Amino acid sequence: MSETLVRLEGAQEMVVEKLVDIGIFKTKSEVIRAGILELGKDYGVFESVKDIERELVERKILKEKREMARKGEKYISEEKALKKYR
Repeated sequence: MSETLVRLEGAQEMVVEKLVDIGIFKTKSEVIRAGILELGKDYGVFESVKDIERELVERKILKEKREMARKGEKYISEEKALKKYR
């Protein structure tokens, strides 16, 4: 997970604070994350939440495969895993 520092002032800061104060969001970070997702939808970066979830899963699988290759590990079938870990 990466981290990005965002500095707000003026109208943007006021909107974020009010959204937290009235209880729509618990934290300022939640407000900003929700806003980014809405911008992504508005600008056609993705069509639905399912599109985002699919891409996140694909990225996670690719990361796991790279990590396993680096360690010299291999995937085992579901059947073998169930036999081994039941």
